[in-house]
Amino acid sequence: MSLDTATIRRIASLARIRLEDEEVGRMQAELNGILGWIEQLQAVDTEGVEPMAGGGAVALRMREDVVTDGGIPDQVLANAPDRQGEYFGVPKVVE
Repeated sequence: MSLDTATIRRIASLARIRLEDEEVGRMQAELNGILGWIEQLQAVDTEGVEPMAGGGAVALRMREDVVTDGGIPDQVLANAPDRQGEYFGVPKVVE
C-alpha cells in the first residue's frame, strides 16, 4: 500500500497536525515505510503459534476488594504542593 500526498494531508488534518509543503514528502516516506513493515508482518505465517501473553482462555484469579493501604493521609500527602486537610489542594478551573 502506498499513500499519496493528498492522503498524507488528509491524515495530518484529521490528526490536527500542520505540515509544511517540504514536510509532506518526508512524512509520506515515513508512513509508507511503516505500512511496508506492517505488510511484511502480515505475511508471516502464524498458524498454530500460541500467543505468548494476554490471549486465549486465561481467567484471572479474583481477589477481595479490600483497602490495603489506607488511613495514612500524612504519608500520602507528604510531597503534595498544596493540601487542604486530608485532600490534595488543586487550583479552581471553572468559575
